[in-house]
Amino acid sequence: MNGLKTLMLLSALTALFMALGYTLGGASGALIALVVAAGMNLFTFWNADKIVLKMHHAREVDGRTEPEFYGMVQQLASRAGLPMPKVYMIDSPHPNAFATGRNPENAAVAATTGLLSMLSREEIAGVMAHELGHVRNRDTLIMTMVATIAGAISMLANFGLFFRGGDGRGPGLAGLLAVLVAPFAAMIVQMAISRTREYGADRAGGEISGNPRALASALRKIAGGAQRIPNPVADRNPAAAQLYIVPAHVSQLFSTHPATESRIAALEQMAMEMGALPVMAGTPPAREGGRSALFPNGKPPTRRTSALDPHRRD
Repeated sequence: MNGLKTLMLLSALTALFMALGYTLGGASGALIALVVAAGMNLFTFWNADKIVLKMHHAREVDGRTEPEFYGMVQQLASRAGLPMPKVYMIDSPHPNAFATGRNPENAAVAATTGLLSMLSREEIAGVMAHELGHVRNRDTLIMTMVATIAGAISMLANFGLFFRGGDGRGPGLAGLLAVLVAPFAAMIVQMAISRTREYGADRAGGEISGNPRALASALRKIAGGAQRIPNPVADRNPAAAQLYIVPAHVSQLFSTHPATESRIAALEQMAMEMGALPVMAGTPPAREGGRSALFPNGKPPTRRTSALDPHRRD
């Protein structure tokens, strides 16, 4: 049902783009809009993951440089029946994570050092299972395509404000109305698709990790931290908010994600159905002999190590 809903909404978004093109340029405008949409999606299909990771200055890690974190993702990917994705860390105090890539065979997952230092091992596993849920559901490609078309609609609408027909006049009342309404309609469709996908990834994350309550606890902590700690990438590129497990500083009315409280309630219900053990919201990071179970040295990774150059010093 979610797949059918997403297909219908994505079709509606493409149709809206073509309709805006038709309003501004007639039949030829609609055709041009379709060609542009296809070209943008083709470019996005091959390059979205590279663009997103570069935007966040993410660094790739492996079993040699970050054995605990990489091993956790490897175990979760195996449980999910997925190929091992590339694993990245982002040196940022802002707690968040995301997945990207055009398909499960070319996927990547990333987490910030802020998230890794804030959560317990079980909560981190829940978050990464959520991101792998996006990969398994092929949300990464769908959401990238949606963001691309929605961005193109806004760009075309801005162009339409300055459009002049052959008679030297503006686009007219119908064109002006389309220019004003289209971006808002695109945003509504984008939010509808994104929110549907987040619930699906939450459920998949609970299934993959086997502990929905740990993911619920992580969402609660991330939501609080994301509001307090700035995210320069999202501030520069608001469209990046839809990538994260919890968006920061976005009004719920215009958020691409469901309310965190609603997601937590759904996970709690799922946990009751599974008979999962409770996880306290205030649980500190798991400790073993005074050290973090995920990071034995007691500290999250920093830029002092690199998967490409383990001896690098900043």
